[in-house]
Amino acid sequence: MTLTIGVDVGGTKVAGGVVDDLGVVLTQIRRETPADDPAGTRDTIVAVAAELAAAHPEAKAVGIGAAAWIDAAGATVLFAPNLAWRDEPVRDYVAKAVGLPTVLENDANVAAWAEFRYGAARQADDSMVMITVGTGIGGGIVLNGGLWRGANGIAGELGHIQSVNDGHPCGCGRLGCLEQYASGNALVRFARAGARQEPDRAGQLLELAGGDALAITGRMITEAAHGGDGVARDAFAQIGYWLGVAMADLAQAFDPQVLVVGGGVIDAGELLMGPTERTYRDQLAQRGRFPVAEIKAAETGNTAGVLGAADLARRI
Repeated sequence: MTLTIGVDVGGTKVAGGVVDDLGVVLTQIRRETPADDPAGTRDTIVAVAAELAAAHPEAKAVGIGAAAWIDAAGATVLFAPNLAWRDEPVRDYVAKAVGLPTVLENDANVAAWAEFRYGAARQADDSMVMITVGTGIGGGIVLNGGLWRGANGIAGELGHIQSVNDGHPCGCGRLGCLEQYASGNALVRFARAGARQEPDRAGQLLELAGGDALAITGRMITEAAHGGDGVARDAFAQIGYWLGVAMADLAQAFDPQVLVVGGGVIDAGELLMGPTERTYRDQLAQRGRFPVAEIKAAETGNTAGVLGAADLARRI
C-alpha cells in the first residue's frame, strides 16, 4: 500500500494528512496560515509535510493544493488572492526541504480530483466538471481521466464565466461573472437586499441579524431558510438558478459524465441543490432524448484538499 502526503493551503489554515491508496486519511494535522508572510507560509507547509513524513517515513511524495494560480509547469504560484505569494517557486522549495518528490496544484483542481477518485464522481472513468461554491466560485475539470489544466495551467476558472452582460463588477475586472450571482457572497447580497425590500417576509432572518439587514451572514441565511423564512429561501433560489444555468452551459461545452457541486455553501443541501437541478433540467429540456450528466453534491467535504493533493502526488 502506497502512502502519500496531502497539504491543503488556504488563507487561514494549512491542513495536512497522510493518505493511503484507498483514500483513507491516516493522520491529520493543522496549522494557522501566516497569510501576509510569503516565506512564513512556505515554511509552514514544509513544517506540516515534514512532521507527517517523520510520523510515516514510508510516505513516497507530497501533494500541495493551494488557493492560487499555478504555472503550466506546476512549479510556481503565479498569484494568490488571499496569500502574499507572487511568482513563488513553492514546489521545488518544499521538495528540497522535505526530501520528497512534490506536486503543486490549484485547490479547486485538487478538490475536483478528490471527487473524481473518491467522491461523488468516483463511478466516472473519463470525465467530470466540478464547481466549488464558497465565498467565491472555483472549478475543476477532468477530461480523458486526467485534470485539464489548459495551456497556461490556469483552466477551470468557472466563476469568471460571464453570466450577465454588464452585470455586477467582479474582482477579476470583468462585469457579470458567475461568481457575482452564485457564490456565498452573492447569497448574502441577495438576502440583504430582500430583507430591506420585504422585511415582512424576512422575519426570522432579521431576528437573527438583530434587526440589521447589513448584519446578515451566510450562516444566518441557511438557518432562516431551513426555518421557512421567505427571503432566505428566495436567496438560495436565486443562486441556485444561476448555478443551474452555468451547469447547463458546462454540460453543453464538455458533455461530462458527472457534474459536481462542492464548497461550503452545499451544506445547505436541498435549499441549493433543488433550484440548481430544476434550472439545469429546464435549460437542457430542448436536448430531448440526448443524455445529460447528473448533478451530484460533493462528498469528500473538508478532506477534499488533502485527499486530492495526496492522490495527485501518488501519480508523480
